[in-house]
Amino acid sequence: MRYVIIGVVAITALGAIGESLPDFPKLSAPRRITEGPHDHLLANYFAINAWSADLRYVAVLETDINGRLAEANERITLGLVDTQDGNRFIPVTTTACWNFQEATMFHWLPNEPDTFVFNDCRDGRFVAVIMNWRTKAERIVPYPVSAVSRDGTKAISINYARLYLTRPDYGYAGPGQDSRETVTWPEDDGLWLVDLATGKARLILSVAAGRSLMPKEKTAPGKPGNPLAYYCHTVFNPSGTRVFFLARTVDWFNKVTHRIPSWLTTSFTVRTDGTDLRRCFADDTWGGSHFNWLDDRTMVVTVWPKGRDGRAFGRHVKFTVGEEEKVHIIAPGLLDWDGHCVWSPNGKWMSSDGYYNHNFDRQFVLMRSADESVKSIGEFFVPEAYRGGFWRCDLHARWRPDGRQLAFNSVHEGSRQVYVIDVEER
Repeated sequence: MRYVIIGVVAITALGAIGESLPDFPKLSAPRRITEGPHDHLLANYFAINAWSADLRYVAVLETDINGRLAEANERITLGLVDTQDGNRFIPVTTTACWNFQEATMFHWLPNEPDTFVFNDCRDGRFVAVIMNWRTKAERIVPYPVSAVSRDGTKAISINYARLYLTRPDYGYAGPGQDSRETVTWPEDDGLWLVDLATGKARLILSVAAGRSLMPKEKTAPGKPGNPLAYYCHTVFNPSGTRVFFLARTVDWFNKVTHRIPSWLTTSFTVRTDGTDLRRCFADDTWGGSHFNWLDDRTMVVTVWPKGRDGRAFGRHVKFTVGEEEKVHIIAPGLLDWDGHCVWSPNGKWMSSDGYYNHNFDRQFVLMRSADESVKSIGEFFVPEAYRGGFWRCDLHARWRPDGRQLAFNSVHEGSRQVYVIDVEER
């Protein structure tokens, strides 16, 4: 076990700019809210709320699987941690659509008390299940969700079977969707806008529609598979009027070994009616990795520009939709890495957690928005059993809706568990 607190004083990126700056919050030591012998992880992707409306329950997955990908129809337990009853784990249901990175894309639905949506495989098809966890009443939406609007009325759906061909740690195994694996630029697949009340969906942006703005594929003689283009990593802006997503192309893929060449990435935003498709960056080499909306028009994205020596390095950048040419590099020299960036509910703070370093420690930091000062929350050791790419344990932090806690996954005590840190603003 190794968890290290690094530094007490903030490292200042832009220098002191006055006494009016808020002090960094007081942070507690991390404490575990799940226990062995099973492993646990938060039930959705980073930045997505895991807490119930009354802040009592936290959604998690429970499993004994580690060291490999989940197989088709291999089910995992979805449950809730009762933080007001000794962190008691309450099993609710199971799902066969999950992975160690995005879990089962669980979302609480604010317009329906005690109700959430998650992905599952039912009757051989990938679907979304809307369930009231107290009554167990459920209804099926015939499209798996990739993002859900904050008001809980609509979702974005993508092809998780197609995603599995190139990113099995984010897709779902099995024939739950038609992957269209022989079609490089499908015209009948891409981003689907789903009405969660009716279950109806319409294709708002096909993969083929983005072709002129995406990096071009190349054939690779002697390699398995064929060139493939696809969409992934979607998130609504706060009002649900616009969607950020990543578009990727690969030249080949191997369904047995899951090997692929390096993918080429373009970051996009688009209106939810499919109009006004906008590239976030002019330079394709920037790509895009992790992301979060600050408000309806402002985004932070981690990108990979090339330095003077030709090598790529991570940067956190901020831009405004409609003014994409005015990219602001956040805390240069301090956040020069690929982090999972998450704004606090009041926008004063941004947390970011990265991949492990040469000591196998994952860094976790807090940035003050007013002056881009950065303070370390800690470093979290990754044991060898959890270093595999497909079953790795990223911290994948998220803020509690009231801004008074951060939750994250970690393995620094020897198993995959969920932790929280209390945040007290001063």
